[in-house]
Amino acid sequence: MNDFSLPVRVYYEDTDAGGIVYYVNYLKFMERARTEWLRALGFNQSNLPILFVVRDVQMTYQAPALLDDQLKVKVQVTSCKGARIIFEQQILRRDKTLCAGSVEVACVDRQSLRPCRLPKTLLQCLPQLDTK
Repeated sequence: MNDFSLPVRVYYEDTDAGGIVYYVNYLKFMERARTEWLRALGFNQSNLPILFVVRDVQMTYQAPALLDDQLKVKVQVTSCKGARIIFEQQILRRDKTLCAGSVEVACVDRQSLRPCRLPKTLLQCLPQLDTK
């Protein structure tokens, strides 16, 4: 499952005084979508022996999301190598892209917090990618 999307409703708590989504909340929406993508693959983060930590984020904001908007947060894995996964993500209202970004996450051991390779069980769910 390389393409995944999560519907998200914009609530009052997501907005500033003008009813526009506060910029950091787009990152929260993307985090939720990556979590649900992993859950859809059959993995629950609290049961994994590893943690995913964000290593790098590149974002472009193109138009604001507003109070009560129904958004779609898309997740696509573009690279999966060693201890890292790179996601391309978009947040859309209907068919209009409001925000797009690239998020690189690193895999670390839950106990030592040291980098470690991605679990083979996860890699097996992404056979179409270059996973070397």
